[in-house]
Amino acid sequence: MNDKNFKPSVGVVGSNVDEVQQEGYTEDREFSAEETKNQMRMNEEDFIQGLINATGYSTDECQTIEIAREGRVFFCFRIRPLSEDEYNRCKEKHTKYVRNKQMGMKMPEKTNAVKYRSELIYQATVEEDRKKLWDNKRVWEALRDKDLQIMNGLDVIEYSLKAGEKDRVLEAIDQLSGYESNLEEVAKN
Repeated sequence: MNDKNFKPSVGVVGSNVDEVQQEGYTEDREFSAEETKNQMRMNEEDFIQGLINATGYSTDECQTIEIAREGRVFFCFRIRPLSEDEYNRCKEKHTKYVRNKQMGMKMPEKTNAVKYRSELIYQATVEEDRKKLWDNKRVWEALRDKDLQIMNGLDVIEYSLKAGEKDRVLEAIDQLSGYESNLEEVAKN
């Protein structure tokens, strides 16, 4: 299998080799409790290895993003998929919470969407590229010389990417992270 053509997906296939070879074919079968245990035992090593291999997604998969305007590539960087926990931490970090005294708990009041979107791009950027671009002190100084307020890598993202570019980068991150934007494709799987 060619890794460059690999598209992350979730699918269900039959247990018979001939059935697997027929693309998109699945067959529902009823198994007794004993037959189910035997099926699990026969495939247990494959299941275990599949689980182990599936956990490496955040370091194994990446995609190069080129920022080009008017036919000129300004810079490029690599992104990786984000876990659900990483998405959640980014959202919580840029959400203002207020304490509801009647309920006795914190409630989200407002999320800073601009910072949240920049944080997702920052977190999804491969560490090596993050250091070269977003966390590069020389870049910070050059942007400060242009009278831009740079406090961290998120500010570099905000000043260097247009809103539409950020949208396209976020779509690529979502797709790498397993979120399908095409509802028809999700329904087929």
